[in-house]
Amino acid sequence: MSQSETFTFKTEARQILELMVHSVYSNKEIFLRELISNSSDALDKRRYESISNPALESASELEIRIEADSAARTLSIIDNGIGMSRDEVHQFIGTIAKSGAREFLNALKEKKEGDSSPDLIGQFGVGFYSSFMVADKVSLITRRAGTDEATLWESSGQGEYTIGDATREEAGTTVTLYLKDPDQEDSLQDYTDSYEIRRIVKKYSDFVSYPIRLTVVKAEEDLAEDADADSDTDTAAASDEPLNSMKAIWLRSKEEVTDEEYNEFYKHLTHDWNSPLFRIQAKIEGTLEYRMLLYIPERMPYDLLYSQQALQHGLHLYIKRIFIMDNCRDLLPSYFRFVRGVVDSEDLPLNISRELLQENRQVQRMNKGIVAKLLQELQSLQETDREKYRAFWTQYGAILKEGITMDPDNRAALLNLSLFQTTRSGDEPASLKEYVERMQEGQKHIYYLSGESLAALKDSPHLEAFRSKNIEVLLLSDGSDEFWTHHADKYGDYEFKSAARGALDLDEVQQEDKEEEKPEAKEDRFRGLFAVLSEILSDHVKEVRASARLVDSAACLVIDEADLSPQLEKMMKLMGQQMPKTKRILEINTNHAVAAGLLKHFEKDPSKDANTLFAETLYGMALLAEGGEVDNPAALSKNIGMLLAQALDQS
Repeated sequence: MSQSETFTFKTEARQILELMVHSVYSNKEIFLRELISNSSDALDKRRYESISNPALESASELEIRIEADSAARTLSIIDNGIGMSRDEVHQFIGTIAKSGAREFLNALKEKKEGDSSPDLIGQFGVGFYSSFMVADKVSLITRRAGTDEATLWESSGQGEYTIGDATREEAGTTVTLYLKDPDQEDSLQDYTDSYEIRRIVKKYSDFVSYPIRLTVVKAEEDLAEDADADSDTDTAAASDEPLNSMKAIWLRSKEEVTDEEYNEFYKHLTHDWNSPLFRIQAKIEGTLEYRMLLYIPERMPYDLLYSQQALQHGLHLYIKRIFIMDNCRDLLPSYFRFVRGVVDSEDLPLNISRELLQENRQVQRMNKGIVAKLLQELQSLQETDREKYRAFWTQYGAILKEGITMDPDNRAALLNLSLFQTTRSGDEPASLKEYVERMQEGQKHIYYLSGESLAALKDSPHLEAFRSKNIEVLLLSDGSDEFWTHHADKYGDYEFKSAARGALDLDEVQQEDKEEEKPEAKEDRFRGLFAVLSEILSDHVKEVRASARLVDSAACLVIDEADLSPQLEKMMKLMGQQMPKTKRILEINTNHAVAAGLLKHFEKDPSKDANTLFAETLYGMALLAEGGEVDNPAALSKNIGMLLAQALDQS
């Protein structure tokens, strides 16, 4: 029989333990997650090895048991898994894996005080040693399945550990923690409290596929206070009912789970009062295996568009039913930040951290797979249940369109999912596919008009020529529209073109029995007037020219091809960007009575002074027509009053 031996931790291991013991790590409760995960792995190994070696099968149910003794201040995690031999104990428990030891030291030293991230411990394969954050001493008794010998490992985390012989009736492992006293300042809870244990198990290990049972050893004073206690009362109260549900809802087939169960899980997960709008459940198999259960909330949180806090509630990541982290942003791009649910991977390492997620190729592949599934299901919903899809789009369309800018790989799919109000859609928004199907013969572009409100867009003078030719125009009033229209060049074979940008040529669409004099043909007659107006308005516009887009209105303002739109300019300023004011182009409807009157007046007196009142008023009218803000409303009102007085005098 081997004797007890004392060993010294290697330098880095000793430093790690010292930091553990004196750690300011605020989320100390994860020690229980780590120990339960180790037990679950041991049970998995025994079950798998027993397939080829039936002698390793357990005579009793495979389980994890937690024993809490408040009087002795001990907490034990017991399993009947594969166990370890003496050599394995020395190899896996007596030393800390060389890989990552130095990195862990650096990360722990750099961790900011008060950082509650639960993932640092597990990142470097030192989960077992998290026990020393809550315990003054840790002992481990283990027996390898198929052998009769048991091994004891003990350490107080002070630089040494002992390995000796022990006895254990069956194969498995018992880890006993001699707990520190509760200390609120040091974030140390009473980990013998049954409520606290149940809470931690529910949070982190609810879906471990083996039952986790609890035995609470009662102190004598507690028994004395028990009114029902009698001479036969045992000091140990064991729970036959598992603390964990074991069967994750996403592991069950869709047929065996009711809508009520799905909705209740959603409410438990999100704390939302309402049921979700719809859900997506899928299992991905192949070289990478994972499951997902995703929910789309019925209503968008009011601050989801702009608040960074809203990004704190996303997907929960599980690995083999073990809770790893919430708010796992790396699984979804930000334009899907409204999605809630869980993703459970069979292939990711249990010790993965937030810092390693972005660099993990498997996570990147999972991200692509989850996004592809979401896009596929949304497309199917659009085609099969337009009413529900419209409800979805009303809530989340503005966010989803961010992806058109951010994600060029999925730009085509996102454009297919997009719905738009148009000049012909009425109350029912249209898809780009529907727009293309309604295009006029010969039309080469998909036209759009962007602005701050749908009401202002519908009455915009920029639409007059389009209406006269029965050309449909997309009406874009979401903030994200200003960005994606600069990145999406085309949909299918058709380029996007702003109805308020650059020179307009609608000759591609011919009108029957209607010939009009082109604006260029009138340019010569108005050349002198336009030159004077340009000079008068030089602080506001870069050019005055004849319009091809106006029918009923006298004037409008047009963005030059390379310039920012007023909406985008305003958004950039709100973001703190110093933007010079962009001068636009003033277009005048040369068929309008106002233009004819201006030309007549100009021919009588071409001086700047004689035409300033008319020029400033016309510019102010163009600003108001598009819903813009006039720099000096009082001055414009005064000008209009003077012109009214003149008109009344002449009538």
